[in-house]
Amino acid sequence: MKHQLALFLAFSTALSLFAQIPNAAYLAKREAYVVGLMKKMTLDEKLGQLNLVTGGEATTGSAVSTDVETKIKAGKIGGIFSMSTPTRIRKTQELAVNQSRLKIPMFFGMDVIHGYKTLFPIPLGISSSWDLGLIEKMARISAVEASADGICWTFSPMVDIARDPRWGRIAEGSGEDPYLGSQIARAMVKGYQGNGFYQTNTIMACVKHFALYGSAEAGRDYHTTDMSKVRMYNEYLPPYKAALDAGAGSIMASFNEIDGVPATANKWLLTDLLRRQWGFKGLVVSDYTGIPEMVYHGVGDTQTVAAKALMAGNDMDMVSESYVNTLGKSLKEQKVTLAQIDLACRRVLEMKYNLGLFTDPYRYCDENRAKTEIFTAEHRAEARKAAGKSFVLLKNDKQTLPLAKRGTIALIGPLADNKENMAGTWSVSGDFTKCVSLEEGIKSVAGNVTILKARGSNIYSDARLDANVSIFGKATNRDPRSDADMIAEAVATAQKADVVVAALGEAAEMSGEASSRSDIEIPENQRDLLKALIKTGKPVVLVLFTGRPLAIQWEHNNIPAILNVWFGGTEAGNAIADVLFGDVNPSGKLSATFPRNAGQIPIYYSYKNTGRPYGGNGVDFAKFQSNYLDVPNSPLYPFGYGLSYTKFEYSPVTLSKNTLAMAVPKDVINVSVTISNTGNYDGEEVVQLYIRDKVRSITPPVKELKGFQKIALKKGESKTVTFALRVEDLKFYNGELKFVAEPGEFLVFVGTSSSEVKEAGFTLK
Repeated sequence: MKHQLALFLAFSTALSLFAQIPNAAYLAKREAYVVGLMKKMTLDEKLGQLNLVTGGEATTGSAVSTDVETKIKAGKIGGIFSMSTPTRIRKTQELAVNQSRLKIPMFFGMDVIHGYKTLFPIPLGISSSWDLGLIEKMARISAVEASADGICWTFSPMVDIARDPRWGRIAEGSGEDPYLGSQIARAMVKGYQGNGFYQTNTIMACVKHFALYGSAEAGRDYHTTDMSKVRMYNEYLPPYKAALDAGAGSIMASFNEIDGVPATANKWLLTDLLRRQWGFKGLVVSDYTGIPEMVYHGVGDTQTVAAKALMAGNDMDMVSESYVNTLGKSLKEQKVTLAQIDLACRRVLEMKYNLGLFTDPYRYCDENRAKTEIFTAEHRAEARKAAGKSFVLLKNDKQTLPLAKRGTIALIGPLADNKENMAGTWSVSGDFTKCVSLEEGIKSVAGNVTILKARGSNIYSDARLDANVSIFGKATNRDPRSDADMIAEAVATAQKADVVVAALGEAAEMSGEASSRSDIEIPENQRDLLKALIKTGKPVVLVLFTGRPLAIQWEHNNIPAILNVWFGGTEAGNAIADVLFGDVNPSGKLSATFPRNAGQIPIYYSYKNTGRPYGGNGVDFAKFQSNYLDVPNSPLYPFGYGLSYTKFEYSPVTLSKNTLAMAVPKDVINVSVTISNTGNYDGEEVVQLYIRDKVRSITPPVKELKGFQKIALKKGESKTVTFALRVEDLKFYNGELKFVAEPGEFLVFVGTSSSEVKEAGFTLK
């Protein structure tokens, strides 16, 4: 038995290495198979491989595929998304394998974004954990569950850098910073794809949205973008590149334009940059109806834009069927070439080969796995842990938190006992009735506490707005009473309690796709409730639900304790209660800046100085400097910010030497700092390293994140954390888009957030 196990482990290791770096023999075998198959294919069958349709379980647009079964039998569909369960997928796959002429199996994909059946915190939330191992494990569990339900392809991770919280899809990404975003992108791809596609519990990742989707003007979804290539290369492109370098098998074109050309038909983006500069060998797919939507951009009719997309390097058409309906005509009219069609078809077939579908079309259709590997107790425990680590303690005056497990709590707010909204946006496969509400979590964690409940308010006072966000099975359960009546009841309830826990903020679908907001404050009726609760004189804890950075200046000024819980997923209620009552010490740090008001947007830590930078000097306003008349330049809560129940103190920064040699690639400066837990609780701290290039050929940001470590410290314990800085860490894309380091003076900062740091200096020679 031991001998057999050793052989298995050796074989698995070999397959793992082989899957990550395909050897010449594998590539030759794949080439022979794909070429041989393509010689048998008609034009219609080749175009069919480029056609990705929806199975109808979940959609992200208005179009829904029709007559799917007939098209499968005719070889006119290459893949299906939004279909699940091994039984249903097997029956559908049998149509392709048994009844189409060439028996080519199909892909089956799904939007597995932050969990499958076991739902984890929304991506913006989990990014605030700054815990790469935890994030990789979330993706691994997601892949195990999705693959057990027949799925082999996920449209994740979304790696778009976003610096405008009005944009609803900021909830689906990792925030504002390219370094943090790149680290998370790598972890997600590794989690989904594991050690290689030979494992049936892995799924192919699809990096999205390529590119710049998170920089939509006015924070409005699907809107236009415009930026210099210097900014693209230095600030927005790195996470896509990191995900592809980690081995992601596919990438999705974005809806927006780049340099006046929609990304879906942008040859510079999809061929020159992606294929030639970056060397990507995988599959490119459009976003949902992204091809015909280019008609509205004003670059041609459906036939024209489909031809442009193909020629630019977009391999697969999601939902619109523009390729199967127009490319044959375009070929006859010599608007596209057969070689271009063949190349796209080849890429689809190669990925199917990599996934092992030609060897076993039903390898993801194991009903036993579906019964035993989905929504397990172990997975739920990991989801609870992940949620607790994602929460960010924004304020905690007079140690209002943690709460004692005794006395009476007034639990108030429309999200206090709402299961459905705990999942957050982009949770298409979850069973929301199985989510744990905040009320249930408090009862489970603090059994001796007496809970008095009152609704207090609706999400919105306006019934129309309430209806707009009460969708996708996530009802806000609107109360027909007046705002005044609900507030009066809440005040009476609060007066009977020792402390008030107010569960307020956004409903789940107030962020996400097509959920942009021009006003990112808490709705006025909810703020009116908070004002009334504060007047009772009782301590008030705001449990803030949100899918974006909010403008909560009033709340910061007036509420004693604010715990930002994002949307925590299946185990949200238990995880929130763990933190409220001190079983878990909050350790989350913001991955996106919170503005004081919407007028500061875009606001982010790595801004560039102007020729008239605001000097501060203890005044709120200075004429002829870059500042506002009405508010400070600084954010309400900066990038990297997050409090703990304990206190961490940082020593001065020490450097192993003061000069780094450009001519010695392996030369290192070790940057060290000692962190001490001087408070009364054990806790975790995210130690953050930033640099500043003081002078360079293009203007530098005031700070750039270049490293972080999350450490655990017992009460009274100290640890020395060391970062190794190399020349590679100091490189940037210059005005000629060359990746270079330039000699000169640098500052290095280490601290608990982007704004609270200790600094030292060194020279690059």
